[in-house]
Amino acid sequence: MARQAKGDAVREPALIVLEDGTVFRGHAYGARGRALGEVVFSTGMTGYQETFTDPSYHRQIIVMTAPHIGNTGVNMEDPESTQIWAAGIVVRDPARRASNWRATGTLDEELVNQKVVGISDVDTRALTLHLRDRGVMRAGIFSGGALPAGAENKNPAAVEVLVDIVRAEPSMAGANLAREVTTSETYTVEPEGEPLATVVAVDLGIKARTPSRLAQRGARVIVVPQSVTFAQIEALNPDGVFFSNGPGDPEASEAEVELLRQVLDAGYPFFGICFGNQLLGRALGYGTYKLEYGHRGVNQPVLDRATGKVEITAHNHGFAVDAPTTEASLAPFNNGQYGKVEVSHIGLNDGVVEGLKCLDIPAFSVQYHPEAAAGPHDADYLFDRFIKLMGAN
Repeated sequence: MARQAKGDAVREPALIVLEDGTVFRGHAYGARGRALGEVVFSTGMTGYQETFTDPSYHRQIIVMTAPHIGNTGVNMEDPESTQIWAAGIVVRDPARRASNWRATGTLDEELVNQKVVGISDVDTRALTLHLRDRGVMRAGIFSGGALPAGAENKNPAAVEVLVDIVRAEPSMAGANLAREVTTSETYTVEPEGEPLATVVAVDLGIKARTPSRLAQRGARVIVVPQSVTFAQIEALNPDGVFFSNGPGDPEASEAEVELLRQVLDAGYPFFGICFGNQLLGRALGYGTYKLEYGHRGVNQPVLDRATGKVEITAHNHGFAVDAPTTEASLAPFNNGQYGKVEVSHIGLNDGVVEGLKCLDIPAFSVQYHPEAAAGPHDADYLFDRFIKLMGAN
């Protein structure tokens, strides 16, 4: 039986309601009220603070499959951005107290402070299996004043009201969200040691650890907003250009795709991760599609086809590139303007494209998160590859 979180005098009822009418009962956790978004599940057993502060989770409700969440509290060092971006949080057994020497507070308190609505004591295994069977969908968490009378007992009329609210929420398909999470102004992360290269990083929802990983290797990283123009990038005289992770549907990001084509046309070495991988795919002329339930967590096996090694990697994506995986193909855009492309990495769970390598221009990308915050460091070498591609060593 789930235990009462420390400081909760009364266990207030809460519901998570899915657009297909499925309802799970639980108790209010974090802020009280209403949270709406696409409900997804993350299989990571650690790194919840990094997960919740990843801008790629904008407008998504995260179901944590690990049963115990909040054990190490929260601190000032682990966030990947300045706020929690997840629309809502679903956990099974929240920690009664934080127990870690770095902790500056509890997760429950932080959710309250940032007005993030959560729900605890949910059968997250059953919810995850439901999403695997039916696919991710819109959902809502309701507690406090947002919970109609009788809803906690699944009164049909009350539940119908909540389902209607959920179904009125916009779908993730077709959503252009990078502009909602990008930095408002340009900033620079200086290199550690001797400067070797200058990288312009286009912030589509960038995680703090990414420019840090490049800076550790001697790159001066200039992080620019999503609205940056190609002329502004050129004015910074970069040795390479990076496109970050981020939320939303790549098919709706026409401006970003056009910007990336200008980068490729100019011959700048390019590296993209996650959303940046999808945008490279579209810039090359390949399609993208929405996955049934996506990849989210820090334990996803990926095959590096060049070496034959299997990497355990960190993921957070609901869309993927549709490109031939059996052999190198001519990039479809403009009758093969960008030459041949091979799928460099492939997901071993479902065969999804996890990386692209251009054979005739200096560009590559991966679908996962080599900065590994949180997660394994198997793919850390990709930052070294980018430094080498820019001719810095």
